[in-house]
Parts: sequence; C-alpha cells; structure tokens
Amino acid sequence: MKLIRSEDLNPMPQTFPIKVEIMDTTLRDGEQTNGVSFLPHEKLMIAKALLQDLNVDRIEVASARVSDGEIEAVTNICRWAKQAGMLDRVEVLGFVDGGTSLDWIARCGCKNINLLCKGSLNHCVHQLKKTPEEHIADIRNSLRYAAELGIRVNVYLEDWSNGIKDSPDYVFQVIDALQNESIERFMLPDTLGVLNPLHLIGYMRKMVKRYPHIRFDFHAHNDYDLAISNVLAAVYAGCRGIHTSVNGLGERAGNAPLSSVQAILKDQFHAETNIQEDRLNDVSRLVESYSGIAIPPNQPITGDNVFTQVAGVHADGDNKANLYCNALLPERFGRKRAYALGKNSGKANILKNLEELGLELTAEQTKRVTERIIELGDKKELVTQDDLPFIVADVLKHDAPEEHVRLVSYMVTTAYGLKPMACVRLEINGIEYEAQASGDGQFDAFMRAARSIYKERLNRSFPWLTNYSVTIPPGGRTDAFVQTVITWNWNEKTIRTRGLDADQAEAAIKATIKMLNIIETDYEILSDNQNTE
Repeated sequence: MKLIRSEDLNPMPQTFPIKVEIMDTTLRDGEQTNGVSFLPHEKLMIAKALLQDLNVDRIEVASARVSDGEIEAVTNICRWAKQAGMLDRVEVLGFVDGGTSLDWIARCGCKNINLLCKGSLNHCVHQLKKTPEEHIADIRNSLRYAAELGIRVNVYLEDWSNGIKDSPDYVFQVIDALQNESIERFMLPDTLGVLNPLHLIGYMRKMVKRYPHIRFDFHAHNDYDLAISNVLAAVYAGCRGIHTSVNGLGERAGNAPLSSVQAILKDQFHAETNIQEDRLNDVSRLVESYSGIAIPPNQPITGDNVFTQVAGVHADGDNKANLYCNALLPERFGRKRAYALGKNSGKANILKNLEELGLELTAEQTKRVTERIIELGDKKELVTQDDLPFIVADVLKHDAPEEHVRLVSYMVTTAYGLKPMACVRLEINGIEYEAQASGDGQFDAFMRAARSIYKERLNRSFPWLTNYSVTIPPGGRTDAFVQTVITWNWNEKTIRTRGLDADQAEAAIKATIKMLNIIETDYEILSDNQNTE
C-alpha cells in the first residue's frame, strides 16, 4: 500500500498561482437543456453580458446547421462582436461533414470552429462506421478547408473520457496524427459525465505529459454531480482551459456552473481568471429569465438563500467577530448578506434587520417582536424584512405605519378571446384616483391601471417588477390560500412584498398595495428633504 506523504496533501502544486482560460457554452450546450430555446435577440443579449460584463475569455454560441433562427442569432452576435473587437472570442460547434458546417459558419461571419471529432474508438467505429485512419483523413480535409476560409480550429474529442479509459491507443493515435496541424486547442469532454476526480487527475496528467506543447480544454458534465470536482482535478493536473455554463445549464444534468468554477478556482487554487465576479449574479439572473429555468435557492453563489443566515447563533457570531463568514463574501458577487426572519430567528437576527431599517427597540420590545416572528414561522408564514415595521407596530401597539395608499375598489373583467380589463380606484394620501387598462392577465391589467395613475396623474415613476412567485399548498383544495411573493426594484433598492389570499390575483394585488405604501414613505421623506432645502 502506498503511503501518503504530507506534500501529497497540499491542495495545489508549487507552480500555482496559474492562469485559467474560461470558455462558456451557455448559448450552445446550455441551450441543450430540456425546454430551453433562446430567441436570437436573447442570445445576443447573453453574449454581450458574457463578453462585456463578465469578461469571459471565449463563448460558444451555437451548433452549425441547426436552424434558420440560429443563422440569425450567430450572424447578429458576430456582427456585434466584430464591431466591439471581440470576434476572435466567438466560437461555433461544427462537424466533420465535408465542409458543410464550415460554409455555414463562414456565412454567419464567425472565425472559429469547434470541430466535433470522435474521442473514443467506440464512437468512431459504431457511430461513424469508419476506421481511425479514415476519420483522421476526414478531419484533415476539414482542417484544409478551414484554412482556405480563414477559420481557426479547435478540436473536440467527443467521448474522450470513455476513450482514454477504454481505448487510449486510439486517443493517442488521433492526437499524434493531428498535433502538428493548425489546431488552436484540443478540447477534452467528459461527454457522459462518467469520470471522478481521482481518475481524471491521472488521465489529464498523462495527456499533459505526453503533449506538453498542446493547449487542452476540459469540458465537464454533471451526471454524477462531480462536474465541479472534475474541473478542479483537471486544473490541478495541468489543464489550463475550462468550459462552463451560466447556472450549470446543459444536456441532462448540465455542465459546471460558471459562478462556482470561478469562486473555487480563485479561493481554493488561487488561480487567475479574467472573470468580473461582481457581475456573476446579474448575468445569472439574465439567463434565468431568458431560459425559464429557475435558479435553485440553495445554488452556491447565485441562489436566493446562500447569503442568508437563518440561525440566530450565526447572526450573533457575525455581530461579535464575523465568526460565520468565509471568503465567499456576498459583496464580491454584487450581493449582500441577509438575516432570515422565522422560527429559527434569534435576537441577533432581529437586531440585524432592525439596524438595517434604522429601527431602535428596547431589549424587552425586541424580545416581544422575536416571539411574534417565531410564532409566525411556526405557522409556516414567510416573514420578510419589509414586513418587520408592520410586525413591530402590531406587537407594540403604537405608531402603526400610516396607510398612505388604500385600495378603495377594483373590478377585473375577463372573457374568452378578449384581453382582461381592470378598473382601479386608489386613495393616495387622502385623494382618490381612478384608471382603467387592459392587460395580458387580470393582475397585468390591474398593474397597468395602477401604473397609469402614478405616471399620468401623479407624474411619478413606478417600481419595476423583477420576480413573481406563487406558492400553492399541496392537497388539491381549490379554496386553499395562495401565497404570492413579488420582488420589486425601486431606486436601486430591492423590495419584497407578500400577499395571501384564496384568489391568486387578489394575493398579488395585496402584495402590490404593500409595495405602494413602502414607496410612498420614500416619497414622503424625499418631499420633506426638498421642503427643508
């Protein structure tokens, strides 16, 4: 049995820190997520965010020959990238198909092909039904044609993970034959996500040692939930190019999430990348919106819950010496730490939230407010920071928040084949206003009417709705309460309000009225400041 030396436990070789190149494949492999299809303008917006905001080194934006929509998307991206001086960072997956993919890519104005070749004997023989020599000859023909078109080539060795395990001689035969060709990078995918980090270290070291002059990329899949671990193993073993996708989108279980790869490479390996960390959350939310795939609340870096302390003991430790903080500071990623309000909240959680709101309570008052929040948590009610002033007022029975905005009445009509109509009457600071509007749904019609009151009658801006979630309890009861939680953006501040009702539209309207009362307080403060000046 081999003894483990202390130096073997060192998490990184002495040659670190190193530079790692990130290629993001959200727009190609990420779009192979079941149910995800980006429109051309959405692809362009994501491409801009990846290259301009995040500063990803390269992006893979499509597969050649897929559809007319893809031609439009890739053409738009390449046109913009050329104007921005970034065309050399845009890549398209293409095939060894006699030049058809290369013609498609050239037509779009792209200058880089990621040529999909076979990285295992099994794929070569059974899918292509060719000998290795025949496949190598076809690849060389594609390389020659790419050179004529002025297109640079990276080579994907599809199913490399099984190839290096089961047919390493084939893998070496292909690379030996192509290593002196005009190939920028050899990209090594774990196509079926079958490797573990221990295997990968050995296989990648073998590749790097045999071909020290070749630039290798590693492309992980997450079938065994090992994509992140395998990425780190690849970098540890000498690979200097990593493929990621935003939010881990991708075929089957997905790819290595860009945000996690960045954080771990930087904090655990002290590796250098070009990623702008403070834009990771914004880009994740953009992709979430366009893809329709929600970010899990416990997703590292970008999930709603990951910078939220729930246990009161954690907030207490943070108050005293940041005892429960690590290198993953939320500010790095354009976020901020929060302290949850619920049955696990201790006094420290309440104090943190009161402090942020500028509310000061005595020790006895804080105790009573804490008890009330725990009581609500036991009933599974969601308590947000925006609810806290109302809870404080309710518990202490004084200085109840003034209701600046009151819903006097509203009527929503809906008929088959016609857009819903809403007539809304609001009382704002004692004055009633009424407006009508149509919308794509009952709540949308209500929102359009309310927005017109603020914009046309009061000449005020109206908050943007940034997220809308509905929770319906299981059990099949049609009269069960629906909880609607709406997130708003107001003057660069995030507001989250909640409504509870048996009717979904009514629950959303209740959450909206709560939001209007909150912003009315802001208007009142702003008006007082202007009068003082």
